[in-house]
Amino acid sequence: MRLLLTALLMTFGLSFYASAEEALSLTPQETYDLVQKQGDQILFVDVRDPVEIMFIGFTDTVDKNLPFKLADRTNFLADKGRFAMKTNPDFAAGVEQALKDKGLTKDALIITMCRSGSSRGKPSAEYLLERGFSNVKYIDHGFQGSSAKEGKKAGMRIVNGWQNEGLPWSMTLNPEKIYRP
Repeated sequence: MRLLLTALLMTFGLSFYASAEEALSLTPQETYDLVQKQGDQILFVDVRDPVEIMFIGFTDTVDKNLPFKLADRTNFLADKGRFAMKTNPDFAAGVEQALKDKGLTKDALIITMCRSGSSRGKPSAEYLLERGFSNVKYIDHGFQGSSAKEGKKAGMRIVNGWQNEGLPWSMTLNPEKIYRP
């Protein structure tokens, strides 16, 4: 009995530890609702490169655009047909400053959003958790959402995501919020 109890406690403790280290996702709608209700207590960060935002769209619901990865225009990856992406060395410091600007600490809820949620949204949230920010989440499926798998619009990002859920966005960038190094 004692062995069983010890095993259960160790399993629970390990799974609790693992989940505490992994960033959890929110839906775009959950994020929008949280920002509407508790916006002064949350930092909502768009982590896309500002050039990407310029061509895809922006939501003024975010507090700040602080790119997690920046396109390295000196390193074109011919096999992938795109530029390499480098981690922005000022990302964590920028997030910390944005928190201070809102009168918040590193314990406040931070929500990150990229284009699809997986390549920068979740990694940026985990990056912040590793650097002592204690309450970080990311938007699952990000701003633009996932690609349709079949039909006339196969390959187009028309499934889920901020845009496809009908949440507020536009092609106009807010100069007060957009990242400028």
